[in-house]
Amino acid sequence: MTDVPAVGFDLDMTLIDSRPGIREAYLALTAETGVFVDADLAVSRLGPPLRTELRYWFPEEQVEEAVTAYRALYEELAITPSLPTPGAVETLEAVRAAGLRIVVVTSKLGRLARLHLDHLGMHPDELAGDLFAEGKATALVEHGVRWYVGDHVADMVAARTAGVPGIGVATGPCSEAELRDAGAAHILPDLTVFPTLLSEIAVGPRAIR
Repeated sequence: MTDVPAVGFDLDMTLIDSRPGIREAYLALTAETGVFVDADLAVSRLGPPLRTELRYWFPEEQVEEAVTAYRALYEELAITPSLPTPGAVETLEAVRAAGLRIVVVTSKLGRLARLHLDHLGMHPDELAGDLFAEGKATALVEHGVRWYVGDHVADMVAARTAGVPGIGVATGPCSEAELRDAGAAHILPDLTVFPTLLSEIAVGPRAIR
């Protein structure tokens, strides 16, 4: 592990708005399997692992087949419609300008997360996928993450488990109150204001060193 501190980020609804592509993938999954998935409902609660969502719609014995089918459709349909969330590009630039590393830790399969990041020209120093809630903590510690930014209460759990401040952004399914109750040290409406916060916590009077 390098001695250079890192800022960690969740992916879906933190750095990228993947809802349009995920919706298309779920609609295609319904068409392919004949099993109805409410795509609009599914994209309203992004964050937990794919299997968690699919278990709402598929019998347990069909979940793994559904995972395989969905991921094949995802690669075809879900990458290009996704966009950076407001302020995401500027946030990553600010992290670089501060001399810090960028680490993405997500519940999304790493291969698919990489496709998103490459498509949008986002190049983290490290990427860890297929991790959720407390499961993210090991990656946060391993990669020297000093702050973890996410939109879900599970991201705040991950930060707390890793012993680092969680920074909640209210751009996903969880409200500011929910993020606060989950232990967020800072709460932002979106990433447009993250560079200002970073200047305070990384190099300012409240810097964590």
